Amino acid sequence: MPKRQIQGTVIKKAGDKTATVLVERRVLHPRYHKTVKRFKKYLVHDEKNDVNVGDTITAIECRPLSKNKSFRLLEIVKRGEV
Repeated sequence: MPKRQIQGTVIKKAGDKTATVLVERRVLHPRYHKTVKRFKKYLVHDEKNDVNVGDTITAIECRPLSKNKSFRLLEIVKRGEV
């Protein structure tokens, strides 16, 4: 079974080795048939504390690392504005 991958923007450094990532997806509204944005936040494990707020990253699903953390950092796609 393939692992899920998510791509989003780091919005918060939550404690040691953890980053909060905002993932945006676009869906078609069922009644109005317009594209609307849906957002969800995920906690991502960052072993080396590499990411900063504003970075765009890719994360991959893994075993639960804590109560709310089930994704591990795969790569940093783009560095944010410093």
